[in-house]
Amino acid sequence: MAIFDTLGADIASFLAVHPSAEIVALFAVAMVAGLARGFSGFGGGLIFIPMASAIAGPQAASPLLLVIDWVMTLGMVPDSWRRANRREVATLLIGALAGVPVGTALLAFAEPLVLRWIISAVVLALLAFLISGWRYQGRPKPQLGIATGAIAGLFGGVAQLSGPPVVAYWLGGAIERSVVRANLVLYFALASLISATSYVSAGLLTIDTLMLAAVVGPGYGIGIAAGSRLFGLADEAAFRRICFGLIAAAGVISLPALDGILR
Repeated sequence: MAIFDTLGADIASFLAVHPSAEIVALFAVAMVAGLARGFSGFGGGLIFIPMASAIAGPQAASPLLLVIDWVMTLGMVPDSWRRANRREVATLLIGALAGVPVGTALLAFAEPLVLRWIISAVVLALLAFLISGWRYQGRPKPQLGIATGAIAGLFGGVAQLSGPPVVAYWLGGAIERSVVRANLVLYFALASLISATSYVSAGLLTIDTLMLAAVVGPGYGIGIAAGSRLFGLADEAAFRRICFGLIAAAGVISLPALDGILR
């Protein structure tokens, strides 16, 4: 009976903290973010994090995306484990071990308003980086891999935005595309475990986060499924431009300066 009493109290607390309008808005944002993630393989976090931070706060948005993205992509890990260059993945993870705790500390202790400004600025900067098309053209090097992992870990810890640095490091080098894809999937899965450990230690990953993920996560899954079905049917270049536009809109709309106008 004590277990049911505790669960009932958790549900009552959850409903008090997260009104239905907030949940519906997060569900919709998750669907759009999942659509981008499923079609192009990128952009999910860049769309979800700034918007969800404006809706529910940065300390809720980052752990929420961590949980739903990890759960939705977990099935890809076994095949990626076999195909990936695990030594190169481990090199980046060494850097992530240093970067993630720093990003987590920023997320846990910085003022929410300051965090929202930082997140919006990072999103727009990463968008410009993606549009530029720059890629590292050389072969992977241990020192550069560790540095890339540290930067990605910092972005991942504070806002679950570790993708662009890692993609730029691996995608332009002399590595087979199938290995690059496997490396990315395996790195993000293992880096998520580092982030989860760091978030739990900082008190950011809570029962409330898991409950919110259970409600919002299906929207992300629907978006990923729809995006995956569109892949090959729609023009990839056009869809990428749409993704870039959505990321730009998310970064601008979530700016705290517009709170008085839009919210």
